[in-house]
Amino acid sequence: MKSAMLTLRELMGFLWKEKMWWLIPMLCIMLVFVGIIVFGNSTGLGPFLYTLF
Repeated sequence: MKSAMLTLRELMGFLWKEKMWWLIPMLCIMLVFVGIIVFGNSTGLGPFLYTLF
């Protein structure tokens, strides 16, 4: 988990340095969707999350 956070921090630093600010919101939205998918598949709340979409 620590290496994943380090990788994410390095990616954000690269995007900020290279002035690719427009990619940051897209990456954040993708991370939210990944979190919803992982959370929905690993718990019993999956059917309730799928009704949102």
